[in-house]
Amino acid sequence: MVENLNMDFSERVVIETAELDWVPTRMQGVERRMLEREKPESGRATSVVRYAPDSYFSPHTHGGSEGGGEEFVVLEGVFSDEHGDYGPGYYVRNPPGSSHKPFSAEGCTILVKLWQMEPKDDNTVRIDTNFADWLPGQVEGLTVLSLYDRDPEHVALVRWQPGTKFQHHVHPGGEEIFVLEGTFEDEQGKYPEGSWLRNPPYSEHTPFSSEGCLIWVKIGHLAVQDNFS
Repeated sequence: MVENLNMDFSERVVIETAELDWVPTRMQGVERRMLEREKPESGRATSVVRYAPDSYFSPHTHGGSEGGGEEFVVLEGVFSDEHGDYGPGYYVRNPPGSSHKPFSAEGCTILVKLWQMEPKDDNTVRIDTNFADWLPGQVEGLTVLSLYDRDPEHVALVRWQPGTKFQHHVHPGGEEIFVLEGTFEDEQGKYPEGSWLRNPPYSEHTPFSSEGCLIWVKIGHLAVQDNFS
């Protein structure tokens, strides 16, 4: 069983998730590609999870007074639970202590993060990013859709037009990126669709995109993650 996978937050991690094997879970029809994992079936985890049509996961609770929670982005298909149906582009946060029974009638793929919220983080979030308002970014060619903003954690979608370049900058609280479309780049490499990057606290880079891209990005959270591992 996999444990202590990429749990050193001082290290930079880059994974092209399409190159990973799908690993079966204990539920028939549900598979995952593991990106970071504290314990085999508990604790902190980040994964790409695929539900076959008509598959489901058993009812469960996402932590409690000690923290926990669940955060996910629907990449393909429709993810469902007793609270609703979430198609491609949905961003969802289920706070510590929340519970549900997830399933997918048509099948779906999601990027999901578990056990990474503080106990006081009690906000439930449901955003269909297909119908949300985007704002201009800090440089020409960028547009930004804020998904969650509560210090020290900030989560957004960022769309880069072809040829967009951003200034050199530092991430005191670290940065995490999942490339949803196109190719994201910096001086350290190129990251095609499906790439997952985790840059440690006080890492720095000069990002750009020659062909254009759409990324999910989270900043500020890695400096405090030792409290939840």
